[in-house]
Amino acid sequence: MDEKTETVGVGFPIIVTFDKPVANRAAAEAVLQVQADRPVEGAWRWVSDRKVVYRTKTFWRPHQKVLLTARLSQIPGNEATKDVTRRFAVGTANISVVDTRKHVMRVRRDGRLVKRIPISAGRGGLVKNGVDVYLTTSGTHLTMGKREVETMTSSWLGVTDPEDSLYYKLEIPWAVRISDSGEYVHQSAGAYQFLGRSNQSHGCVRATPAGAKWFYGIAQRGDVVQITGTRRKLDWRNGWSFWQLSWKQWKRGSALPATGAGPTTGTGPATGTGPTTGTGQNEESGQEG
Repeated sequence: MDEKTETVGVGFPIIVTFDKPVANRAAAEAVLQVQADRPVEGAWRWVSDRKVVYRTKTFWRPHQKVLLTARLSQIPGNEATKDVTRRFAVGTANISVVDTRKHVMRVRRDGRLVKRIPISAGRGGLVKNGVDVYLTTSGTHLTMGKREVETMTSSWLGVTDPEDSLYYKLEIPWAVRISDSGEYVHQSAGAYQFLGRSNQSHGCVRATPAGAKWFYGIAQRGDVVQITGTRRKLDWRNGWSFWQLSWKQWKRGSALPATGAGPTTGTGPATGTGPTTGTGQNEESGQEG
């Protein structure tokens, strides 16, 4: 990632993935350093034996630059490995609140309310393994990527037979992904009469054509989308939903001893290749139709 090619949102996580399981997590975590122009307290959390994520206690301050340095050569036995740096810029603080009961999405930019968009969220009614998968998940989502046109299919339901009554395959405009389970903010595929009035989607947040296009245009990876009003809670492991954990819970995932409060400029060691600041996504599915 480079600040010249991408600007991210205030919820953006730094995700470091190693090329093999890390045996000494504390040593790996200790050589990772995060330096921000306008620092806030932050900490790493291990989410697998190869992946560690950096999250701040509060959202990044907007309009600044951040530097990640991975001094991999300082790990004992890893001296031949090259150190790695990554830079990114934090842009406008885009924070959207989706009220699934009032059927509206309010978008604030740097604290100022700039847009109210009529929406339709998940209608519910399809229970699998005790979970109503047609309900939109309530919680703090982050935008993970976007496409002008996204192919959404019923494969996330396990439905791939065109003869099945639940089957669908649609080309959806202005799609901004907000979870790994197939939730997006996107233009409604017709049925505009429900926008602002009732919930009719398979879990996505449907918006008006003008509203969806506008939201797509401002969306940065790591923007905050807070969804309220449904009984289905967002799992913190679903995509980049790391803000679902409290700060106390988040810090428990660090391999390093707890330190005092205040801004941090990094933590953490590693064994493996250099860090990345993104993850793959399943693009051929979506809770729509």
